[in-house]
Amino acid sequence: MSNLTLAQQFEQYGAWREGLASQISSYRDWLNHEEINDWQIDLRLQHLIDRLAEDKLNVAFVAEFSRGKSELINAIFFADYKKRLLPSTAGRTTMCPTELLYDASRPPSIQLLPIATRAGNVTTTEYKRYPDEWTTIPLDVDSAEAMLDTLQRVSETQQVSKEDAEKYGLYRAQDADSLLTVSADGTVEIPRWRHAIINFPHPLLQKGLVILDTPGLNAIGTEPELTLNLLPSAHAIIFILAADTGVTKSDIEVWRNHIAPMQGGHRGRLVVLNKIDGLWDDLKSQEAIDAELQGQVESCANLLGLENKQIYPVSAQKGLLAKINDDATLLARSRLLELEHALSEELIPSKQDIVRDNTASEMGDLVTSTRELLGARLRNVDEQLEELTGLRGKNEEVVQHMMTKVEEEKAHFEKGLQQFQALRSVFSHHSNELFSHLGMDRIKTEVRDTRIAMEKSRFSAGLRSAMTSFFTKVDQNITHSAIQIDEIKEMMSAMYKKFSAEHGLTEVTPPTYSTFKYKKEMDRLEKSYNEHFNTLLNMLTNEQYTLTAKFFETLASRVVNIYEVANREADSWLKAVMAPMETQVREHQMQLRRRLESIKRIHKATDTLEDRIAELQEMRININNQLNTLDKLDRDIKHALIASLNQQSAIAA
Repeated sequence: MSNLTLAQQFEQYGAWREGLASQISSYRDWLNHEEINDWQIDLRLQHLIDRLAEDKLNVAFVAEFSRGKSELINAIFFADYKKRLLPSTAGRTTMCPTELLYDASRPPSIQLLPIATRAGNVTTTEYKRYPDEWTTIPLDVDSAEAMLDTLQRVSETQQVSKEDAEKYGLYRAQDADSLLTVSADGTVEIPRWRHAIINFPHPLLQKGLVILDTPGLNAIGTEPELTLNLLPSAHAIIFILAADTGVTKSDIEVWRNHIAPMQGGHRGRLVVLNKIDGLWDDLKSQEAIDAELQGQVESCANLLGLENKQIYPVSAQKGLLAKINDDATLLARSRLLELEHALSEELIPSKQDIVRDNTASEMGDLVTSTRELLGARLRNVDEQLEELTGLRGKNEEVVQHMMTKVEEEKAHFEKGLQQFQALRSVFSHHSNELFSHLGMDRIKTEVRDTRIAMEKSRFSAGLRSAMTSFFTKVDQNITHSAIQIDEIKEMMSAMYKKFSAEHGLTEVTPPTYSTFKYKKEMDRLEKSYNEHFNTLLNMLTNEQYTLTAKFFETLASRVVNIYEVANREADSWLKAVMAPMETQVREHQMQLRRRLESIKRIHKATDTLEDRIAELQEMRININNQLNTLDKLDRDIKHALIASLNQQSAIAA
């Protein structure tokens, strides 16, 4: 088992990203210094560096109330503060979904979105674009007491009428559980806030960790954004049970409806059996306590459909206390380190694999393009050297013949440029066709049309028809996009082959690009919709429409987000497809011009043949030096990509 805590391993992961970004920056600086860079390459490199800097690691804690979520977060991530950072008391302390993160562009603070915003159909994600809609409270990071007082605001509640509670989706007259929340005066206690964002400069949060604390089944069931967006985007979900209660009915509902169905199986899904210290009993032997605990583990695993080894018994409270007091014996008994090790084994390597693969693919393409460019320059210099060396001792007529030959080659290539311009025109047409299916205008139109159709028919059949039509159209758009992508790849492959055969340009295989992941995500959303809609069939028509409309807005927001990612990736792919040909064409044109000018200068006796040969030999040495430097930079980047992975393997061993 690792001797490093999860926090230390995450620090290591952050350092790995920073080191990788530094190597990529060195590569870009070298390109600029050697004047090999162009705006497209520079844009792609900057995008890579920004992506590494902005990389987030999302961990969601999910449980019903009184399972010890906040205490577990304190124990795993914030024990170094030697205090209980997040409020953790008996009963319900987290009343709304809470994100802990760090955004350097904003001062430390808590942003609280009023619960009244649930009356409309605007999603939390949309509200994040408008800070004035949130209540912002400064966070005094220099005072632990002041921070605790401020953080308590997250758990505030308020009394509202049943009508208002129903309008916010937090009360249903037909639901027996809802009736239990009605006070003697006829009002209902509800959370004061819909969502909370704690912007806090903790070292782990500064390196990209984002923690999501969810307040249980009620919030998950009534805030579709959790189901459709926040939980699926989490790289790890820690589902918390209590050892004294085991798996309750509501625990099973949360697990079966919101966690188990997610893609990826159980990878990144950890189940914690918390509060095992409640089973500690001085009147029982350690063997009896262990047997009782093992029985709880087996029961939980059986009810959740997991293996025993996937359940992690811990005492978050004792683990936090042990870390604060540096009590190694108590820390071992709390079993917290076993959970941290499991989380690091699930979370960090899988996230690192994704970042590594994406970065390696992009950098491999860029380095290959640079190597091909330098290779083309070297071949051209060698051709010129062969030409000019062959002119030694030759008369003026031979020089004239050579000049005529290069002029003819230049003219032939310029005719080929007409084909290249025609290709660019066709490429532009195909690109526009691709974005007509995958573009933002198309998806916004689909969303608007679905809203109108839903508004016109508030009955079950009409709502289902509108939503089904929406998914059908989106699926068709993605399918047509895939067809268009294949056509572009075939066209560019043919053109690369043609220019290679006719003008000696390097034949390049266009990079791959697939819309399959977008289709899979849409399938997941459609499945979630079908499951959600089926739970609404027994509701009154108006209530059914209201909840379905809220669900659709969240779903539409998620689909728009998918399209935004698809647009960025499609745009990057189109540039990656065309850029190598544009670079080669530009380079070949420049080298032909230089060859012709060189021979003309020799013909006019403005340069001696030997001076020009010496100049070309020096150019050859310089290009070879550039290739050697490129190889070193490539090795450094590859070493940076795998260094931390090897380190993790050594730690695990």
